[in-house]
Amino acid sequence: MAKASPTTTPSESSEQDRALVEQALGGDESAYKELMQKYERALYHHIYRMVRSKAPIEDLVQESFIKAFSALESYSSEYAFSTWLYKIATNHTIDYLRKKKLPTFSIDKPIQTKDGELDYEVPDTTYRPDKHVVSDQRRELIQEAIDALPPKYYRVIVLRHQQEKTYDEIASELDLPLGTVKAHIFRARKLLYKYLREKRGTF
Repeated sequence: MAKASPTTTPSESSEQDRALVEQALGGDESAYKELMQKYERALYHHIYRMVRSKAPIEDLVQESFIKAFSALESYSSEYAFSTWLYKIATNHTIDYLRKKKLPTFSIDKPIQTKDGELDYEVPDTTYRPDKHVVSDQRRELIQEAIDALPPKYYRVIVLRHQQEKTYDEIASELDLPLGTVKAHIFRARKLLYKYLREKRGTF
């Protein structure tokens, strides 16, 4: 059986994506928007199949796009943009699920067995005397990044991540269209990600 040629003619959709990536790398903001509009719904369903909950999906979709756009220069046009984007979204969602699962099993609580309760003990191999200091520094840096945001972005980030309001609640409270709220949160996260990446050597 003949092997598939690596020079298979790209689909029209793939060609369109590659053109949009080039435009985005050239500074065309509308190209980013067009890529988001094209894949937002598909990414939503892709992530939903992994998390099985609608609550975190809006955030996970936005964060996946931010990661992809921040790493756009590393994208190789020999692969379909959609495949590359889905891989980033998948890895980001796996990280989210892993973090969410960490507190679900508490080693402080005894385990119920048919013979009674057993204490579960494990050696602490992660002890770091400076852990709380590093954690405090990270929180301070994140707060510093939030405080540096323009007012319209600052307020949506505070409402979303510090007051844990839904997108609809934020739109209602600020009397803004839902689409504007999503756009502001996306832009705010992009600025925060850039700020923290530049400062990451400090913690």
